[in-house]
Amino acid sequence: MDLFNVYPINPINIVRAEGSTVWDAAGNEYLDLYGGHAVISIGHTHPHYVETLTSQLHKIGFYSNSVEIPIQKQLARQLGEISGKNDYTLFLCNSGAEANENALKLASFHTGRKKIIAFSKSFHGRTSLAVAATDNPAIVAPVNETENVVFLPFNDEEALTKAFEDFGEEIAAVIIEGIQGVGGIREASLPFLRLIRTLCDQYSSVFIADSVQCGYGRTGDFYSHDYAGVEADVYSMAKGMGNGFPIGGIAIAPKFKASYGLLGTTFGGNHLACAAAVAVLDIIQQENLLENARAVGDYLIDELKKFDKVQEVRGRGLMIGIDLPAELNHVKKDLLLKNRIFTGEAKPNVIRILPALNITKEIADRFLTAFEERLR
Repeated sequence: MDLFNVYPINPINIVRAEGSTVWDAAGNEYLDLYGGHAVISIGHTHPHYVETLTSQLHKIGFYSNSVEIPIQKQLARQLGEISGKNDYTLFLCNSGAEANENALKLASFHTGRKKIIAFSKSFHGRTSLAVAATDNPAIVAPVNETENVVFLPFNDEEALTKAFEDFGEEIAAVIIEGIQGVGGIREASLPFLRLIRTLCDQYSSVFIADSVQCGYGRTGDFYSHDYAGVEADVYSMAKGMGNGFPIGGIAIAPKFKASYGLLGTTFGGNHLACAAAVAVLDIIQQENLLENARAVGDYLIDELKKFDKVQEVRGRGLMIGIDLPAELNHVKKDLLLKNRIFTGEAKPNVIRILPALNITKEIADRFLTAFEERLR
């Protein structure tokens, strides 16, 4: 048996990692400024993270949600304190797609409605309803097609207002990324997020803040949507939540009522996954990583804006997009093959920088030096 070939793979076999550095099988050292799609939030193999998971595995790694799992409540308590959402409740699952799937289902259960508003260039996952709300027809299978999702232009206040005027009593939820990742590091404007809150309140719809990539401290706020000064009804999360261990979840406002069987999962919230998530929150808090994400992110953004050949620098904190002209679309590949620096991309010519939240100014300078070299 061979693998089902769906990934374009770099011919690099990473065998060891520490902090923001990884090594391949030949012993070559690379700088990791992408963290496997914003997953590595506290750096690779952080000692506290390794110790916490090892200790948990020696006790118990898994049992289902048919028994008490006290570490789930510990995780919920810590998450509430650090995020400032103490009165919210937590449902745990395994991935970002699953988090968004459950958020959308919960909104439909709560409102009794079917229609979802999503936005151009959105990406919410590859499960049934999450992919239906994703603006990429190439990954939507025929079975996922539905008339229940209405796509609107991103940051278009007039279009959003008209949609609510036309469909308001049918709209279960609005789902939006605070900063679109796959869409090219495009930030939802403050007025737009505030308008979503106002219209959802007016029409009793649910505001879902997709924080899978842009959340968990990446922007310097715990959830990137917090920047707008409004609260969503549901926050979805994953990626940086487990620093590589599969875990996701939704933080749910108090107005939602739980009932047995409403949502469910076999593996979600297992002992080992929760141990990983608890360790991540420990480190975010102990090492002041929200503050570090803001400081190093601001520095990187300011320095990147000084390059004449860069068309635009977008983002906030350590979620940064570098928009390059078409003739420089080779820069990302050259950074990897010539400078041994992992970055990401959003087509056509946007380099995505999504490093661990504890990177230093020195690491930022190493990247800036290499980037300048590639532009020359």
